[in-house]
Amino acid sequence: MVYDTWIIDEEVSGTDREKPGWPNMNIVATENLYTPSDLLTMPEGDRYELVDGRLVENTMSLWSCYVAGRMHQRLHTFSEANHLGWVLPEGTTYQCFPHHPNKVRKADVSFIRLGRISLEVAFSEGPVSIAPDLAVEVVSPNDLVYEVDSKVQEYLTAGVKLVWMIHPRTRTVAVHRPGGQGTILRETDELDGEGVIPGFRCSVAELFLPPAGSGANGKTQGTN
Repeated sequence: MVYDTWIIDEEVSGTDREKPGWPNMNIVATENLYTPSDLLTMPEGDRYELVDGRLVENTMSLWSCYVAGRMHQRLHTFSEANHLGWVLPEGTTYQCFPHHPNKVRKADVSFIRLGRISLEVAFSEGPVSIAPDLAVEVVSPNDLVYEVDSKVQEYLTAGVKLVWMIHPRTRTVAVHRPGGQGTILRETDELDGEGVIPGFRCSVAELFLPPAGSGANGKTQGTN
């Protein structure tokens, strides 16, 4: 989380207060809060999410980025072949949370089925205003458990039909659905697009395979 200013409430000794030019008051600096429109104008605003007016920067490890890329590639290939919709990479921002209208989140991979969004909207600037049908998050070592859980609930409350939370450290995928139905998939299992991306299937183990010729089996890299 990035702060522009710090809150200061400093007690000053009586001797210091008597010095010429010293203000007879405590110094209070307030924290700057931002809006979604601020993200469009600030330098590198696309690096941040926005939670309660505060900038949140999520840094992914190389391995987490790689796993997200493999997930995006497989979804994109399947969707393109079957004319299903928009498969979007990390960096796509969403402002679709009804109880928190100024909240902006970024999914590592997301999918919006064809017909839900027009080309005119796609060409416009700013966050996407509708919830994706599928949101995928790849957990990094610096992610806190309660923050990950909160993000899942925010997506589901906003209307996301399926959330895949990929855990490279444990080489598992947590599948979340509306109504609290959840499943933990391991390397021997398959991801299923269910009714959101009909016909899509992908081995969980396949997500954690390193590049061909790297000389590794992915076991050690999967810890980051």
